[in-house]
Amino acid sequence: MNSWGKDLSTEMKRDLTQGNVMGTMLLFAGPMILGNLLQQLYNVADTLIVGRFLGADALAAVGSAYTLMTFLNSVQIGMCMGSGALFSYYFGKKEFEKMKSSLHQSFLLIGSVTVVLNILVMVFCDPMLHLLQVPAELMEMMHTYVWIIFMGLIFVFLYNFYAFLLRALGNSVIPLYFLGGTALLNIALDLLFVVVFAWGIGGAAWATILSQAVSGIGLGIYAGVKEPCLHLRKNYFKVTRNGVGECLRFAAASSVQQSVMNFGILMVQGLVNSFGPAVMAAFAAAVKIDSFAYMPAQEFGNAFSLYISQNYGAGKQDRVRKGMISAVKVSMLFCIFVSVFVFVAAGNLMQLFVEREETEIISVGVGYLRVEGAFYCGIGLLFLLYGYYRGMNKPEMSLVLTVISLGTRVLLAYILAPIPQIGVWGIWCAIPIGWFLADLAGVLFLFSNNIFRNS
Repeated sequence: MNSWGKDLSTEMKRDLTQGNVMGTMLLFAGPMILGNLLQQLYNVADTLIVGRFLGADALAAVGSAYTLMTFLNSVQIGMCMGSGALFSYYFGKKEFEKMKSSLHQSFLLIGSVTVVLNILVMVFCDPMLHLLQVPAELMEMMHTYVWIIFMGLIFVFLYNFYAFLLRALGNSVIPLYFLGGTALLNIALDLLFVVVFAWGIGGAAWATILSQAVSGIGLGIYAGVKEPCLHLRKNYFKVTRNGVGECLRFAAASSVQQSVMNFGILMVQGLVNSFGPAVMAAFAAAVKIDSFAYMPAQEFGNAFSLYISQNYGAGKQDRVRKGMISAVKVSMLFCIFVSVFVFVAAGNLMQLFVEREETEIISVGVGYLRVEGAFYCGIGLLFLLYGYYRGMNKPEMSLVLTVISLGTRVLLAYILAPIPQIGVWGIWCAIPIGWFLADLAGVLFLFSNNIFRNS
């Protein structure tokens, strides 16, 4: 084995191809789940502090901007996710030269996309806001927030690129440490800039990108110093047709999947905005709660994908099958628990973001949470299907399921919402229907092609 292989062996933190199946997955997924929950604090801190100290209009502006931000970030995050799956697959096969090539070509590919995205955002900021049907009274606040927040795209790229590579090697702990510290920094800066300095909505945006800079640059430095296998070496920055093609297959499929998912949400956001500031504010707060509630299931699906990649690459088909069974059990039990909690506590959760006197906003938000919260098992299973197909070198199938889920959601929302007797309830109900239709398609494809039974 060459020095590259030796570096990998010594730096590996957890071997996903060995040990008890459920225990291995849970121990690996735990830091990822906690880390992603901490990452949500970036956005929750903005929403909570903005809603409390700047009012309902500012809350609506930040919430709508968050949807746009999530959509654009999803392009590079999806590419990092796909590259991580490819990296993990080669690690499981012990093909270190191919792993080395995919590392450098992925960095070039995703870094270039990030630069292009930054330029596009700066040029088309106003047209994007008009496309979202932002009310005139919120336009100035949203423009300020969006213009500042997207200066941090490069830091989002750095963090996610190295986080997914570290996790592909079995190291899910170090990204957690960086997220934990920067989440606390984000909250402190929010309070300082918004409450003490009174910088308004721009202060919340600066707090977020400064925190992202700490996590992105910090994790990049750690990887360069502590993980020899992740060193970027000048002589390996060679663009080859086969190498780029393979990186594109994984990175682009995952990126398009994430982008389609968030583009659908962006279209729904535009429909929500047409109902006015009160519904916008309710949706902004409720989506934060919703995302926080099912985020552990989503991150467990990402961890499951890397588990599948390593074991599939290592040829351990029995561990793939056992892992699927264990993952379904864990995810469904968690989703049932969270569904009950969110359904019962919806009113109290909304009051974390808005004052008790904002009865209309709270009422709309509670309606959303009780519809979505009752069906978290649907999205929990969907996250596992995404992870399974990505890990089994079938990233295109994950994209198909996303198109089914989001296509159903957007189509039904735009059909039902204009009906006066239904209104926003049509938007809320369309979401779980999309989840379950995609689940059905994913499970039927899995068994009809003998994928699960043969793995």
